[in-house]
Amino acid sequence: MTMKADVPGAWMAQESAQALSVFARAATQEVTLPEMGDVRAFYTIARGSSDAAANILSYEFMRVLGVPVTSLPPSVFSIGAGVQLEDTAALVVSQSGASEDLVRSAKGARARGAKVLALTNQPDSPVEQVSEVTVPIGAGPENAVPATKTVVGSIAAGMSLLAGIEPIYDASSAATALKNAPTALPNANSIRAAFLRARNVYVIGRDTGFGAAHEVALKLKECCALHAEAYSASEVLHGPLQLATNPLMVLILDTGQADIQDSLDQAEARFGAVGCDVHRLRVSELIDAPLIPAAAAAYLLALIYPVILETALALGLNPDAPETLSKVTQTT
Repeated sequence: MTMKADVPGAWMAQESAQALSVFARAATQEVTLPEMGDVRAFYTIARGSSDAAANILSYEFMRVLGVPVTSLPPSVFSIGAGVQLEDTAALVVSQSGASEDLVRSAKGARARGAKVLALTNQPDSPVEQVSEVTVPIGAGPENAVPATKTVVGSIAAGMSLLAGIEPIYDASSAATALKNAPTALPNANSIRAAFLRARNVYVIGRDTGFGAAHEVALKLKECCALHAEAYSASEVLHGPLQLATNPLMVLILDTGQADIQDSLDQAEARFGAVGCDVHRLRVSELIDAPLIPAAAAAYLLALIYPVILETALALGLNPDAPETLSKVTQTT
């Protein structure tokens, strides 16, 4: 289908609508890996939306593999001398695979002893060329500046990578579960109205929902020029709770895991008690069977992207091409 580039939001609308089909393809691919038995820790290397996807994957990898997974700032290698990474793996997540700092990080991590694995959407990218294994996101071209289908695809590609490391992990079941899942939020209108009223937004999650919260907060900033911050449901009840004395919208992302319900319930009650505009998105209200936590986070993102798009358009903004941003951001 030919899109008109001068129609605001046309690209983001088309691409976000493809997110779940991209997820299904990326999550079910087979991945061939080098020997990973000596890997004692994983370090994710990414920026922006890719870093949010990496955050989601870090919780999933730790739960399944039982080894530490944490973020490594690209600047450690791009402007620093690097760190020793023997017996570890570096997971580079980059839709374009073209940012120079990520290329330097991949090269540096490999030189310092790490197995370098990459999730990218652009075939034969510079990051792929310096990585030992690349798992394709396979989302096809993405023209809108805000990444949508490639973020959801990054999560799915990471899940297929995890299945390659630990075969008992069933990533393909998530694709099956989402095949006939609702593709729109039943309360989309109320969420959009809340965004339009809001001046400040807290996006709250736990576990993989925390990474999804980072991505939603980022999208509200870049698409809607709306101040939004992501917090863990446990951390937000410390100092950040004080901001609730000013008008504040709170969006809680609930992936449905039993062990995070008490934390989310407490955050919802505390913010509601002080008069915040609180909204909770529950995967369990849309899908009966429990979802793998990373898939649940990806699903919430696929559902909220169109609402953010509609909010931006209602504000008179073009989310396809935010005024100050570009598709590939070159950072150091």
